[in-house]
Amino acid sequence: MIDAQGKTVTPGINESHIHIFGGSAELDQLSLYNVKGYEALKAAVQAYAASKPNDPLLIANTADYTILGDDRGLDRHILDSILADRPLALMSPDHHTVWANTIALTKAGILEGRQLPSGNEIVMGEDGLANGELREHYAFDDVMALSASAGRDRLGLSTGDEPEVAPTAADRAFDRELIKRGLHHLASHGITSFQNMDGNRYQLELLSEIQAEGNLICRGRVPLHYVSGDIIEQMDKAAQMRADFNGEWLNSGTVKVFMDGVLDSHTALMYDDYADRPGWKGEPRFDQDTFNRICTEADKRGLQIAVHSIGDGAVASVIDGYVAARIANGARDSRHRIEHIEVVRDIDIQRMADMRIIASMQPPHPPGQMGLPLEPTLTRIGRSNWERAYAWRAIRTAGVDLIFSSDWPVSPVSPMRSMHSAMTRQRWADDLPDNRQTLMEALDAYTTRAAFAEFAENWKGQLKPGFAADIVVWDTVLDAVDPEAIETVAPAYTICAGHITYQA
Repeated sequence: MIDAQGKTVTPGINESHIHIFGGSAELDQLSLYNVKGYEALKAAVQAYAASKPNDPLLIANTADYTILGDDRGLDRHILDSILADRPLALMSPDHHTVWANTIALTKAGILEGRQLPSGNEIVMGEDGLANGELREHYAFDDVMALSASAGRDRLGLSTGDEPEVAPTAADRAFDRELIKRGLHHLASHGITSFQNMDGNRYQLELLSEIQAEGNLICRGRVPLHYVSGDIIEQMDKAAQMRADFNGEWLNSGTVKVFMDGVLDSHTALMYDDYADRPGWKGEPRFDQDTFNRICTEADKRGLQIAVHSIGDGAVASVIDGYVAARIANGARDSRHRIEHIEVVRDIDIQRMADMRIIASMQPPHPPGQMGLPLEPTLTRIGRSNWERAYAWRAIRTAGVDLIFSSDWPVSPVSPMRSMHSAMTRQRWADDLPDNRQTLMEALDAYTTRAAFAEFAENWKGQLKPGFAADIVVWDTVLDAVDPEAIETVAPAYTICAGHITYQA
């Protein structure tokens, strides 16, 4: 019996877009959040290097695109001046760009460049060598594989494949400990369920082993991330993962796909040219015919599809793929999703509503929120498109099922910090729509609607008899808190399946 003492009690938080393995690994890595300027960067990196004398690759996260100032970009020479004798990689906040020093590029075998798939780039310098900026995962996978985990924590995101070399018992134990630390981090924020947005069978096996130990304290859903390979074989693999992992604590059944990159590196796919780069719209990860085949084969097997789509060109293309699948297979309760939707055309909002496509969006991501700078993102989007950017209100008004998440480790996993952003978002100009969400809208997006997104609305996501005892007792009365202070609220208790998984 727990006396909540008049404080707010809600359903457990369902984090519907995170990366559990990579996020867990980053808990022990350097964060450059709010670090600005060369001297501050140098001090932070050198202190971290001294504290990690045996790490084969030093990784620093949340390195803002303008960390050195608006007019000065990072390159390997700058990183060499900070640390030249050990491999060093700086990851951007969106996790779509890495900057590496020369020794890291050399050990990864990409100092002289390499041919990459569309949408990925090793930026080359005037000297004919890589300048250190690596755009998208095919460009930086070999650098990240220098890490202590040999890149296993990123496999579900980078390729969706299994480890090329079978992990040893010691490797698996190392990886389980990483993930267990991440699960406790989730529980400490009131999270009782997570929907991963990268995945392979190896992650499901690790989580299953953790469950067998009695240490799976959050319910998890893990997809197959399709990047390349035979479409039929990969969709059959995803269907087999669903068959093998179908419990209330751990399940599969989703195929994750990337259609584009991100705005800040000009790798998001826009419908029209970038405002600051005439003649360039970005490149899709898949041509339309190939993407239609992926959607049709996944949908034919009854699999859910979730696609990373930042630009309005990507969103339109993804909807076209879902339409193609419906034409080929017939209409069903598919609950296909689009992830991020940072710019969207009005006509595509209506198409999402008509097809009941789920909009999976992240309140921490708009420029100006959660410490993010306004530039270069606003310039990339263009003034004429601001009204259609991060359009939570228009999407909700159209009747689209809207779910919220953090995309951890891209943003802090705290649902209260995310809700703060949702409830207090500032307009970039007076003539733009007010996208602020109410407390109840934000809670719905993190609980009831999130359960719907994983076909679990009949047994979790609400507090009612017969539903799962996934509960958060907060340390205050939520609807009495000023929206500006909501990020200070924390769980007093997190309860999953009737077990206390976190107590303040």
